[in-house]
Amino acid sequence: MPAGYRAVVVDNGSRDDSAELARSLGALVVVEPRRGFGAACHAGLLAATAPVVCFCDCDASLDPAQLPSVADPVLAGDADLVLGRRRPQTLRAWPPHARLANAVLARRLRGRTGARLHDVGPMRAARRAELLALAVVDRRSGYPLETVVRAADAHWRIAEVDVCYLPRAGRSKVTGTVRGTLTAVRDMSAVLAAPGRVG
Repeated sequence: MPAGYRAVVVDNGSRDDSAELARSLGALVVVEPRRGFGAACHAGLLAATAPVVCFCDCDASLDPAQLPSVADPVLAGDADLVLGRRRPQTLRAWPPHARLANAVLARRLRGRTGARLHDVGPMRAARRAELLALAVVDRRSGYPLETVVRAADAHWRIAEVDVCYLPRAGRSKVTGTVRGTLTAVRDMSAVLAAPGRVG
């Protein structure tokens, strides 16, 4: 972790000892019994106390050392929400089916919000209080997309910075299988199809 950053790790039904390992290394470990990517993200957001919070998958695909490049524009007041645009470092880092699905969703997201985004990536930063005020309701794979949609509806300044993307450790239930990717696309499509809110 970069200096000045504190790790909040959400145990969302892990079957190994990763939560205990994270705790032994100084992380605050939060147990979230509800399954789902959004449930884990929201539990971490509720547990955080810093005014600016970051989200990052902890499967070794993203390097927490790059969090400052995502958080700095928010801390400087230049953006309200910053997303890390994944730049694969090897061919194995991003399976073709997952990359294609992301590209389609990003194009639809640009059409829905007008935000010039190319990735619905999991590394992101924003102010905690404002994120909570967005009242994101999805607790599955649509959570990151709904965050962007609601932020755009609220006229947030949304930016994107490049981050390195590496092969993950272990097998992903989402990007690791075609079925998981299709489930995520379904969840996110439902978010895009929902009517917009007046910000």
